[in-house]
Amino acid sequence: MDNMEYKGTTTIGLVCDEGVVFATEKRATMGHFIASKDAKKVYQIDDFVAMTTAGSVGDAQRLVKWMQVESKLYKMRREEPMTVKGIVSLLANILSGNRYYPYYVQLLVGGVDKNGPSIYSLDAVGGIIEERKAVSTGSGSPMAYGVLEDRYADNMPIDDGVELAVRALHNAMKRDSASGDGINVVKITKNGFMQVEDSVVKKIRDTLTT
Repeated sequence: MDNMEYKGTTTIGLVCDEGVVFATEKRATMGHFIASKDAKKVYQIDDFVAMTTAGSVGDAQRLVKWMQVESKLYKMRREEPMTVKGIVSLLANILSGNRYYPYYVQLLVGGVDKNGPSIYSLDAVGGIIEERKAVSTGSGSPMAYGVLEDRYADNMPIDDGVELAVRALHNAMKRDSASGDGINVVKITKNGFMQVEDSVVKKIRDTLTT
């Protein structure tokens, strides 16, 4: 089975006081068929930048590898990392340049740089929106937004952001058949990219009503 056709997901991004939180569930679907129960949907692009992916897995993986290489080359040449906005602008140019043979993706890119924490959403033809608070993409996003809009607060502590992201995903997974099979959460601060332990995610989920 061609993994380029895996679709269906929920991804979440939150701008917090000291950084950003990204969270995704792990299910990949092909129509009504669950093609994978351990799909990776959040990727590290640079030391302080990550990308979440919704849509075609094959297209997303190609873009991730492309951006990882470009960010490394930039750092070697300039002896400093690309800003989040710089990575987003380059990615938007790539997407826009392929608008007639588009990459079937919806992306969130964010992290921490000299300008502080930021998250941007990109569509398949390179449209950019700076997300100043909370954002969700994918088939489960309408359900996730119900929780995010109710509970998000400006400058919330990043660990509160982790809890909120898990809560929103938990809610989406109950309603969207294309989302499920576990939650992956990362947080990025000035100290770097950190994977949130599964035990922490489980502890949060155990407190939520089912």
